[in-house]
Amino acid sequence: MYEAFYNFDRQPFTNIPDPELLYMSPQHKRALSILQYALMARAGFCVITGDVGAGKTTLLRSVLQSLDANVEVGLVSNTQCDSFEEFLRWILLAFDLDQKDQSKVELYDTFVKYLIEQYDKGHPVTLIIDEAQHLGYKYLEQLRMLSNVNTEKGLLLQTILVGQPELWDLLRRPELEQFAQRISYDYFLAPLENTQLTQEYVQYRLEKAGGDTDLFQQDTYSVIWEATGGVPRLINLLCDTALVYGYAEQKEVIDNEIVMQVIKDKERSFSPIGKKQLSARKGRSRRSAAAEEQRESSQASEDVRTLTTIERAALKLRDR
Repeated sequence: MYEAFYNFDRQPFTNIPDPELLYMSPQHKRALSILQYALMARAGFCVITGDVGAGKTTLLRSVLQSLDANVEVGLVSNTQCDSFEEFLRWILLAFDLDQKDQSKVELYDTFVKYLIEQYDKGHPVTLIIDEAQHLGYKYLEQLRMLSNVNTEKGLLLQTILVGQPELWDLLRRPELEQFAQRISYDYFLAPLENTQLTQEYVQYRLEKAGGDTDLFQQDTYSVIWEATGGVPRLINLLCDTALVYGYAEQKEVIDNEIVMQVIKDKERSFSPIGKKQLSARKGRSRRSAAAEEQRESSQASEDVRTLTTIERAALKLRDR
């Protein structure tokens, strides 16, 4: 539609989690470094949390593309199950294992045998669980019990949990203290924190799509950031709609008038873009502070210095 008019090779603001369009903000770089190092170090549990639309899934796909071919990876996205037995079936399905007509005990046995077999072959196994906040206390506790197989022959299974901030609220519960103690690395991925990062994000997307990085006028970026709260998914939605409006009016640049019209129209609908982001941003600030408090209380000062070393090591690994 507007791609030809603005000389794009592709849609710049699609919400499909495409690693090629992943803008590496300082926070995304840190989250990526932690994920890469956790995979390299074979950490038992790693947790990545963030608000809806912050880019967690895209970040995951970027990491998966860089993994060695001998790493066996299973991704589970359906976490709203009626029983842990059903959840086990999803896990086996993620690794292309037979899970039909088996009891819970047989499912467990099938998975453990697979882990031992891959361990003997020198193939690390990593289980990634997306939307992990839906698992609840009972399933997380059973997942911890499942990881106990690691103590028998070494680290057979690595687990990466990805979810919304509610996941950390869940992991803070006293009943999950043993689970929380097994988490080696964690990171909270917050929205883009200012206008400058929002501008860099939009221009990065425009460039990757083959378009003019000056397509959006300079004064639009502060408005875009305010209206979206810096959430990448909402930025995509606003900018994509602005391009549709600009094309309809045959405007060669996207100015503040177009952006404000999009925001006004979105505020009339169910979209969270606009005034609704003001209260949402306050809620995110509280959650970000809570997540930071969680990290500070669980790590001594020397651990923070170690984390910096971890990030440097991960970046060097990525460069190689």
